[in-house]
Amino acid sequence: MENKTNARRVALDVIEKIESAGQYSNIALDTALKRNDLSPSDRGLVTALVYGTVENKIKFDYIIDGMATIPPSKIERTTRNILRMALYQLMDMEKIPPHAAINEAVNLTSKRSKGFVNALLRNFVRREMKFELPDEPIERISVKYSVPVELCRAIISDYGENRAENIISGLSHTRGLNLRVNTLKISREELLLKLTAAGFSASASEISPFGVELEASAALDRIPGFEEGLWYVQDAASQLTSYILDPKAGERVIDCCACPGGKSFSAAVSMGNIGELYSFDLHENKLSLIEKSAERLGISIIKTATADGRTGVKELFGTADRVICDVPCSGYGVIAKKPEIRYKKLSESARLPEIQLAIAETAVKYLKKGGVMVYSTCTLLKKENEEVVRELLLRHPELKPLDFSAGGVSSKDGMFTFLPDRLECDGFFAAKFVKT
Repeated sequence: MENKTNARRVALDVIEKIESAGQYSNIALDTALKRNDLSPSDRGLVTALVYGTVENKIKFDYIIDGMATIPPSKIERTTRNILRMALYQLMDMEKIPPHAAINEAVNLTSKRSKGFVNALLRNFVRREMKFELPDEPIERISVKYSVPVELCRAIISDYGENRAENIISGLSHTRGLNLRVNTLKISREELLLKLTAAGFSASASEISPFGVELEASAALDRIPGFEEGLWYVQDAASQLTSYILDPKAGERVIDCCACPGGKSFSAAVSMGNIGELYSFDLHENKLSLIEKSAERLGISIIKTATADGRTGVKELFGTADRVICDVPCSGYGVIAKKPEIRYKKLSESARLPEIQLAIAETAVKYLKKGGVMVYSTCTLLKKENEEVVRELLLRHPELKPLDFSAGGVSSKDGMFTFLPDRLECDGFFAAKFVKT
């Protein structure tokens, strides 16, 4: 049991960093996995515990607070995280015996809280791990899927009560790891053969013609082909940005908010690495990541520079054949991969539509006559998507929507929201225009 205890300690430390220091789950987890010498099975256990615990926090707290023999406010943060992690094992990890989950939780707990943790978890098992959801509909959805009430209300407001629960359920569904094939170096079929030969369960994406999907627990540093630049990580829906944009060899393309660079790379690969591609970002320190990855991928046409998306680079106005306008957003479409995002208050993203519109208006200035632009986000809130696009079209009558088909779906009025209740992908929005 020593290795298992080690794995749980590592997982608890990661969860504590996410909870107290506000670190992103993927970054905190990646750092921990690199620092600790864990077996492949323990790496999988740590990954499952971190994502499963953070993702289900609201549900677990509802159970803990309903069963606690002390006031919920008196439960220490670390003790609460240990209970959450144990509940995830009891409810969602069938291969772990209940007594093992409880014993390991007690071992992690401080001396003064051991009795409390032991009693609560054993009581939960005696109840056959059953609990009653709230009667109020929105609270029920909130607890069932661990999505804050205010976010549930926003999704219901945008998509209606009948569909909202399916969307929220889809957002919480853990998906595989998506790779974008670098077709400058290898075909998708060749990469699939290479991955299968290395023992990975790999399949072609049903949404993206460039995509490959692996199991969610696949360790990035063990997937063959990274150093050779045969692939990079990118969600299937996000991969479609360059497909929708359809850049051609020899064209000038501008990516307004490029970091971490996936959309720039996809456009460059689609162009056959022939032409000009400007990758701009507000944060200079992030641009080196694009440059380093571009070198690994064998992409030479990317030029990086610091630029505020709201003001742009005036010397390039009126010169671009294609523009990628992937704006900063609330990120609610990717909570399956970054579960902590779901707990952000809606007020934190209240000013985003104003910023998104300002960036989009500047992006329009880059376009030459006949130039094409794609506006995209990784959220599903209409105030950041359709409403921004409609305001942009009102302010710029020279823009005309262009309908597109991608991922087996077709747009309406040049817009489409990829939603996880009907497609196996993150929540993602894209709109396409031509400058007339």
